[in-house]
Amino acid sequence: MILWFRHLPQRNLNLHEWKPFIENESFRKHYMKFIYLLMVTFFSVPYWLIKASFTQMTYFPVLLIIIAVFVIHEALHILVIYRKGDISLTIKGVHFWLNTNAILSKMRFWIFMSLPFIGLSVLPAIASFFVLGEIKELLLFISWFNLIISASDIVNSILILAKPNNSVFCRGFYQVK
Repeated sequence: MILWFRHLPQRNLNLHEWKPFIENESFRKHYMKFIYLLMVTFFSVPYWLIKASFTQMTYFPVLLIIIAVFVIHEALHILVIYRKGDISLTIKGVHFWLNTNAILSKMRFWIFMSLPFIGLSVLPAIASFFVLGEIKELLLFISWFNLIISASDIVNSILILAKPNNSVFCRGFYQVK
C-alpha cells in the first residue's frame, strides 16, 4: 500500500539489536545541511567546470522535463520496494522522501538507493557521448538535474556499501544478521 503524504505507523524495533544507519551522531544531526550543500554544489557544476548553461532550452519544456525526471526517479525507488512492504511518500519543505516499513537486505537497499542515480544520471551521461546537438543537451540536462535530486541517495549508497554484507535495514536502522 502507498500512503500519500502521511507517515507509516512506527515499526517496533529492539534498539539493542538495531543500530542507527548513520552512526556518527554529529553527522546524523547535520545530515540534511550536508545534503543541501551537496545539492548546491551539484547545481553549480555546469557553471564552474564547463562554463555552460542550458540556455537553449525554453522554460516550459524544461519544467516538463524536471517533473518527468522527478516522477521517474521516485517511480524507480518504488519499483524496488513495491512488494516488500508499505510505502509512504512524504514531503517537508523542499525535501521529498520515501519511507517503507519493509526490512531490506543490503543488496536490495543499495539497489533502492542507487537505481534512480544510475538510471537517470549515469546512463544518460554515458549515452550523451554517442549523440550530438539537442539530444545530447537533453541527456546532459536530465543527468544533471537527477544528480541534484540524487544527492541524498548517493551519500546513502556509499554508507550502505560500508556496512557488513549480512546487514538488513529498516526505517533508518540496520542490524547485522
